[in-house]
This record gives sequence, structure tokens and C-alpha cells, in this order.
Amino acid sequence: MTELTVHVRMARVEGAQLAQLVDDFRELVGSDRDATDPAIGRLAPDPYPDDEEASRSFSDATREDLLDRRALDADVVRAALADLRGDLDSMSQGEALTEHDLAIRQSDVDAWLRTLTALRLVIAERLGIESDDDHDPDDARFGVYDWLGYRLELTIEAADELL
Repeated sequence: MTELTVHVRMARVEGAQLAQLVDDFRELVGSDRDATDPAIGRLAPDPYPDDEEASRSFSDATREDLLDRRALDADVVRAALADLRGDLDSMSQGEALTEHDLAIRQSDVDAWLRTLTALRLVIAERLGIESDDDHDPDDARFGVYDWLGYRLELTIEAADELL
């Protein structure tokens, strides 16, 4: 029996940029992770901010496993983007804008959704986004945050069509 796949259209330049973001994310959550990085805190938030002992206990029991899973999820996404990688500076405009059909195995969809969401959390932390009011549409740095939201929405819609 062939596994079902979710199909998402993506320009080569988008795939290359997403691959770079996922590589950076993978480094952030990898085995040499910096536990003091605020982005790590955003990815593994403290559920008991008013109870230091409960926070420490929960973190000791779950944080490393959660971050390891995030790293494995990122590896799944990296593998799917392998054919879209490339040097953005050397791509012709035509090559960069050529759309590709990215096939995501149904069993990998959750890893994709978790990774895209985690990327948005990291960028939100870096840009200081705590709520919708913190979003500045005139600041180009917020474009990546918005684009990841768009990619997340397209992936969800494609997965919904499969069901």
C-alpha cells in the first residue's frame, strides 16, 4: 500500500530559504543547544512560572525530550527540502521562481506543522512579538514571520484536502 502524500507548490527560492531557516533551527535545538537562549525558552515554555520547584521538576522531565523531538522534526523537513536547496546568489530569476511540487508523506505532515510553528516561535522571540499588536507590517523583518504563517496555512489546507 502506497502512503498518501500531501502536495504543496513552492518556488525554488522559497524552498532554498526555508531549508536555510530549518538548518538554522536545527542548529538551535541540536545537541549543543544553548539552554539560556530565550528562543529555547519560547520553544519549551515554563508551565509553572510561579512555582520554581514544579518548574524545575517539569523541565527536568520534559525539556530535553521536547527539544530532541523538535530536532528530529526539523530533520524530516530538511530531507524533504533537499532537492530545493541551492545557492540563492547563483540562481537565475527563472530558476528561482520555478515552482516545484513538494510531496510530503502523510506520516511527515505533523513534523512539518510542528517545525513551521516552531520557526515562527523562534522568529517571534527574536523580533519581540508577544501579541498581534507587536507586529509591524512596515518592518521587512516581519515578512519572514508572515511568510512562515502562509506556508503553515498552505500545508494545513493541503493536509485537510487529503482527509
